[in-house]
Amino acid sequence: MTVLKRYVLRLFMSIKYITVNVVDRNNGRIVTTASTVEHAIKNSLECGRTCNAKAAAIVGEVLAMRLKVEGLQDGQGRGIHADVKKEIEKKGFKSRTKVWAVINSLRNNGVTLILDDDDDDEYRDRSYEGHR
Repeated sequence: MTVLKRYVLRLFMSIKYITVNVVDRNNGRIVTTASTVEHAIKNSLECGRTCNAKAAAIVGEVLAMRLKVEGLQDGQGRGIHADVKKEIEKKGFKSRTKVWAVINSLRNNGVTLILDDDDDDEYRDRSYEGHR
C-alpha cells in the first residue's frame, strides 16, 4: 500500500539564499513559501553575503507561521512529507545543517512532518535525536 504524499516540502539553497516551499501534489501548485529573498526576512538577518543555519531556521519558522494561517500545519491530517536524505544529497553534505535547521524549526513550531527516511539514520543530526 502506497502512502499518498499530498503535501511535500521542497528546499532550494544557494550560497546567498534559502527558499522553502510546500507543494500540493494533487494540483501541482505551491501552497506556501518562505525565502531569504523576501525583504522582511532578509532585513532581519545578518548573513552578509551568505546564509547560514540560523537563516534556515528563521525561514522554517516563517513557513510554519504561514502554514498555520493557511490551516495546513498538519497537512490536512496527512502530514507534510520531507525526504531529508534526498534533500541532503541534492544540496551537498555541507548543507545538511541548513536542511536540519529548517526541519527542526518546522517541527518546533507545531508543523506535522513525515520524514521519508526515518529508517536511515546515516545523515541524522545528533541534535535531532531528542525530537523523536
